[in-house]
Amino acid sequence: MNDSTIFVLIAIALAIILIAILFTFVPVALWISAIAAGVKIGIFELVGMRLRRVVPARVVNPLIKAVKAGLDLDTSRLEGHYLAGGNVDRVVNALIAAQRANIDLSFERAAAIDLAGRDVLEAVQMSVNPKVIETPFIAGVAMDGIEVKAKARITVRANIDRLVGGAGEETIIARVGEGIVSTIGSSDNHKKVLENPDMISQTVLSKGLDSGTAFEILSIDIADVDIGKNIGAELQTDQAQADKNIAQAKAEERRAMAVAKEQEMKARVEEMRAKVVEAEAEVPMALSEALRQGHMGVMDYMNYQNVMADTDMRDSISKASGTKEEQHSKNDPRNRNVDK
Repeated sequence: MNDSTIFVLIAIALAIILIAILFTFVPVALWISAIAAGVKIGIFELVGMRLRRVVPARVVNPLIKAVKAGLDLDTSRLEGHYLAGGNVDRVVNALIAAQRANIDLSFERAAAIDLAGRDVLEAVQMSVNPKVIETPFIAGVAMDGIEVKAKARITVRANIDRLVGGAGEETIIARVGEGIVSTIGSSDNHKKVLENPDMISQTVLSKGLDSGTAFEILSIDIADVDIGKNIGAELQTDQAQADKNIAQAKAEERRAMAVAKEQEMKARVEEMRAKVVEAEAEVPMALSEALRQGHMGVMDYMNYQNVMADTDMRDSISKASGTKEEQHSKNDPRNRNVDK
């Protein structure tokens, strides 16, 4: 193999490498597809996208789709939305759907909705085909104390003008739940709610619950109504139990005070008995002092002793007679029959 052959082979290899690099860095196939679709875009513009770290397919393919749908878009706006972190394909799909549904939606509005984190295509679809949001069972208590549970289906349509900054589905469910609870609570009895469940939907719908949200409420339908607990009876039972506990506590307090008073009176009785014993202990001393001073004679003392002896004898006789009468009363057959 001579030198000229080697040179030719090296040139062919270099050409193949250059062509591979060219087709890798420059999206020639994408440029050809754009030209075939009637999108005017230069090859150097695609190279510039590469240099700006923009994936050309993420911009050119949606642009081809938009041009075929009759939308007036250019690469600069699509590329700017891509660099801002938006989903170009979803925005273009939303613009095409809005055009087909005769909905006024500009690219700037769609891009703002997309950058706000909302699905702009879903919003357009929801504007055409309203969405049904089903709430869980929401419990309210009527004035008669009966708990009523209601489940509602909310038909909403997306309000594109309020998608940026508007509240979401959670706010709708919370507001409808609040309206259901207040409507049930204002009913005189639970039977009214069961007879006219549409009263709830009419009352809630008239409050304008969709203000400040990204949706427009079309209708609120009560899907199911159920009876829960008798909250009024439970509250009365709990109150009665609490009153009972309070009464028992107060009675226990009075009993403790009575016991303390009884113990106090017993202590005072013992105190008085001690004083009596102390006074009785001073009697012999007073008698001896009277004898010593001559205020009392020996005969007077003897008479005192006789009186005391007579008193003790009478006490013993009365106690003995009382014991015999009690024994006789117990042995009397008539008293036994009375006892039986």
